Amino acid sequence: MYRITVLSGGMGGARFLQGLKHGIAAGRLPRAEITVVANTADDLWVHGLKVCPDLDTVMYTLGDGIDTERGWGRREESWSVREELAAYGVEPTWFGLGDRDIATHLVRTQMLEAGYPLSQVTEALCARWQPGVRLLPMTDDRVETHVAVADADSPSGQRVMHFQEYWVRLQASVPAETVVVVGQPESTPAPGVLEAIGGADVVFLPPSNPVVSVGTILGVPGVRSALTTTPASVVGLSPIVGGRHVRGMAEQMLAAIGVDAQAGAVGRHYGSRAAGGVLDGWLVDTADAGQVEEVEAAGIRCRSVPLMMTDPDATAAMARAALDLVGR
Repeated sequence: MYRITVLSGGMGGARFLQGLKHGIAAGRLPRAEITVVANTADDLWVHGLKVCPDLDTVMYTLGDGIDTERGWGRREESWSVREELAAYGVEPTWFGLGDRDIATHLVRTQMLEAGYPLSQVTEALCARWQPGVRLLPMTDDRVETHVAVADADSPSGQRVMHFQEYWVRLQASVPAETVVVVGQPESTPAPGVLEAIGGADVVFLPPSNPVVSVGTILGVPGVRSALTTTPASVVGLSPIVGGRHVRGMAEQMLAAIGVDAQAGAVGRHYGSRAAGGVLDGWLVDTADAGQVEEVEAAGIRCRSVPLMMTDPDATAAMARAALDLVGR
């Protein structure tokens, strides 16, 4: 049985996984066991509940419970609790939890407070949703991404906020000056993460945010070194098409770390495994075919193919192209 590991953020990673599973079921990709290592640096506590946006987006998407229009949260959701909390004036009002979604967060919080690690809690939640993959958090430790923005009223000239406030409340409408992942240096990979990387035939870096999704997973001590030494092929797909992110805020986050919002630049940011980076192969969209040569000059195999995940067939074709690129 083929073994695939995917380092995933939320919406982009979940849609890629949907297409990957579709391709396997249709016989276009090899039969495989899939392990997903999901970003947890977006996690936060809201109204006393532990919320794990990327874990839940993957779980709901593959378990056929996602709101497909929003790309997050539960389908056929209602918002009575949010409305009542707003009537009380309870903050944060900018981050709403749907009534059905709250049940997941209640179960997770109760289990965490009972002493179960996040990896075991995630396994228990997946027993209901049956996503068809092994879903692992990147770490059981508390790790949170914070973003600094300019603030003329602050003595430091900056204001630091949780990533979710930057994304949901501000909608990434102001430049991010710095990205700080609190707790990451002291964290350790969750059980099974290093084994999933070291025992894979191929590791995918899907078109998730390279800074606050895939980047935070790579920043957990031990993960990057596992990728540099695994016998698996490591292949990524660009989240940047024609100089713009397809969805989300990759442009803002890349600017914060000094990387151009170009498909080739992101591939070079990840780097070639031969030169201490993490990639063997990198796919760019046909709109960025002119950047293939610069990526290959950096020691990374590269090819341009259509990278818009318009439907599961298109996404499965992307996965097939990625496997072909690295000879898998």
